[in-house]
Amino acid sequence: MTMQNKQKRMRVYFTGVGGQGTLTATTLLARTALEAGLDVVAGEVHGMAQRGGVVESVMLLGGWRSPKLDLGEADVMLGFEPLETLRGLPYLRQGGTVFSSSDALPPVGVSLGKAVYPDMAHIESSAHAIAGQCLFIPCRELGRQAGSVQSGNTVLLSAVCASGVLPFGVDALEAAIKKFLPPKLQEVNLKALELGRQVLKG
Repeated sequence: MTMQNKQKRMRVYFTGVGGQGTLTATTLLARTALEAGLDVVAGEVHGMAQRGGVVESVMLLGGWRSPKLDLGEADVMLGFEPLETLRGLPYLRQGGTVFSSSDALPPVGVSLGKAVYPDMAHIESSAHAIAGQCLFIPCRELGRQAGSVQSGNTVLLSAVCASGVLPFGVDALEAAIKKFLPPKLQEVNLKALELGRQVLKG
């Protein structure tokens, strides 16, 4: 990988719901990029402290001054919940890349019967209409296989790192997990990382 490719400017948009660990995943990926020698700016766009509220964050690579993202500007979108992926599509540039969980966490309105959760076929077709590359992964299920539903976030991060879309790979993410996550969380997240890597091989 040339230095020019490593320093290519890129905007990554993260979206999920409160309680999923979306911001933790953003921080981990930003630290991975820093360890890889990239210029990184990251920040929270919108966050809800209560469980179930929408959480949005960004990571900008390649020399941006502030973590600002407008509609139609994201090169890559990481969706930790499929409905939030659908809602976040306006931020993706035409031909951008979507990596999303396919495991739903219905919001309160759906649970109360006040709203209807769209079917996955609609969500996926909407994403494919905009994205040049699009992959939906059963992250929560794979996280459960690794030993913790929460580690499904690492499955998603690993898959996008393995895809070659980002200017660093799975090895860089693995090193960041070993360096920055508490020892008690490393084993399950390393298992999740391997499952995410296998998604791309499969």
